[in-house]
Amino acid sequence: MIRLTFRDGFYELRPSKIVALAKNYAEHAKEMESDVPEKPVFFLKPPSALIGPGDPIILPRVSKRVDHEVELAVIIGKKAKRVPAEKAMDYVMGYTIMLDITARDLQAEARRKGLPWTISKGFDTFAPVGPRVVDKRELKVEDLEIGLKVNGELRQLGRTSGMVFKVPELIEYISSVMTLEPGGDIIATGTPAGVGPLRHGDHIEAWIEGGIGKAEFDVLSEGSILC
Repeated sequence: MIRLTFRDGFYELRPSKIVALAKNYAEHAKEMESDVPEKPVFFLKPPSALIGPGDPIILPRVSKRVDHEVELAVIIGKKAKRVPAEKAMDYVMGYTIMLDITARDLQAEARRKGLPWTISKGFDTFAPVGPRVVDKRELKVEDLEIGLKVNGELRQLGRTSGMVFKVPELIEYISSVMTLEPGGDIIATGTPAGVGPLRHGDHIEAWIEGGIGKAEFDVLSEGSILC
């Protein structure tokens, strides 16, 4: 459970699943040497990967390259099953920032072997969220700046209008496959171009304009954590 600021209080984020989109920005698909998909491509990250503001991102020993990916996260507010796109926004509670942290070398190895990506996406701390949840009534997400800096250096900068598949389309497609549950199921809507590696001691600043604010996280190596 992650507790984020929401309205005048807090919201306890308890997702049953985190649904993350692959290649939902054309320029990111290009940098990954991949085609833009004809239908949404999604995968799951475990809820155990979630961390909130003030928690560090931990780089696992088994990976030699871990990348950042900044994303607009959609928080589901009520049970959604086979929802048409024109009604999809009725099922959204709000929005926050999520980083889809990825062990890129492990992902590449899995792809070469034709195996699932779960190991590259599922480590503890690989789904940082925050700093707050913004009510859907207070934010229009169709064309917002989204960006990320590492140690003050700009790495990613795009606009949500660059999504190949928009939020209503994503909800329609995903809910035709699996039921989205209230209480905090998350759809991470994909990342713009500019993904890159993280190292021990890095400081991340990620933002989406319009009221969500700036999410900040420190990066530590697994070997630096005292048991």
